[in-house]
Amino acid sequence: MSLSIDWSRLEEVVERVVRRARAEELRDIAEAIKTLADFMRTGFKEVLDRIERIEKRLEAVESILLKHSKSIEELNKTLMEHSKRLEELTKVVQEHTKILQEHLRILQEHSKRLEELSKRVEEMNKVLMEHSKRLEEHSKRLEELAKEVARQGVVLGSIGRRWGRDLEKMVLELYRHVLEERGVIPEKIERFTYVDVDGRYYVKGSKIEFDIYAHNDKVYLVEVKSHADVEDVEWLYKRAEIYEKLTGRKPDKLILVAIHIDDDAYKRTGELGIEVIYGAIIP
Repeated sequence: MSLSIDWSRLEEVVERVVRRARAEELRDIAEAIKTLADFMRTGFKEVLDRIERIEKRLEAVESILLKHSKSIEELNKTLMEHSKRLEELTKVVQEHTKILQEHLRILQEHSKRLEELSKRVEEMNKVLMEHSKRLEEHSKRLEELAKEVARQGVVLGSIGRRWGRDLEKMVLELYRHVLEERGVIPEKIERFTYVDVDGRYYVKGSKIEFDIYAHNDKVYLVEVKSHADVEDVEWLYKRAEIYEKLTGRKPDKLILVAIHIDDDAYKRTGELGIEVIYGAIIP
């Protein structure tokens, strides 16, 4: 905003008025008007200067307001975005809250189940303690029974060995005439037991029994069975090999005496060169 006044023209007018004034009063008026004109010129100038300064400040304020308006718009956008994000986060938090509540419910159920399991475990512990006591009692009784069985085992073993020897004697006596025809006298068959302490020839610590008939510089290895199978045949042949390693002499003849012999065992004696005396072949 600006005001334009032609001060030179105003002065000319005033001077004309003064010159034309015929009376003293008019001159005074003219002087007063001149003074007023000077005052107005000075005052208007100051006013105009102030107005210009105010306009500049207003322009600066307008510029600042424009910047602030832009900043406010940006802030509004940011606030809108934040509001959206807050809404999304609120939804997520609500979902998480539901999940946590569900987890809490499950944990409470688990706690109840754990309490029930703890009670059951306590009950089971009581039962186990009772069972442990009973097992201890049973263990003591079993130890006593084991001792008794061991004692009886020794007795039975002794009886079994005696019965086995008696059975062998009975079988040999049963086939005496056949054995004598082959040059073997049953009562002269002797038993030799070898303990393989070092496991040099067989299993370490094993006892190997040999029924030997020696006559006229001949050595026969005899095996007596009530029932003979393939394993018995193989074992007789294996003992012959061990006997040869022990004595440095191969038995002149291997003889198997059995009341019954399996068919496959009988065939195996033929393959290994073992003479067999038997009552019947079992297919």
